[in-house]
Amino acid sequence: MKARGKSLELLAKADNMNTKLMISVAAAALIGLGGCSTSPTNAQIGTGVGAVAGGLVGNAVFGSTLGTVGGAAAGAVIGNEIGKKR
Repeated sequence: MKARGKSLELLAKADNMNTKLMISVAAAALIGLGGCSTSPTNAQIGTGVGAVAGGLVGNAVFGSTLGTVGGAAAGAVIGNEIGKKR
């Protein structure tokens, strides 16, 4: 009976993490699209893609909200710099 309780607890934690991840990705997408009233530049595209990818990696590596936000911020900066060079 204890094993079943542990399984349900793990499923609840995984569902909570997935929900947080999806909210973070949606927020990053909305913020990124908010400034796109004209055709986006390569730097803007790089920023958006970098933020989403960084958020995913940050969540996977650190598994926390801070890791997700930090990864998104780092990814946005890196993506912006790469986009400027193209």
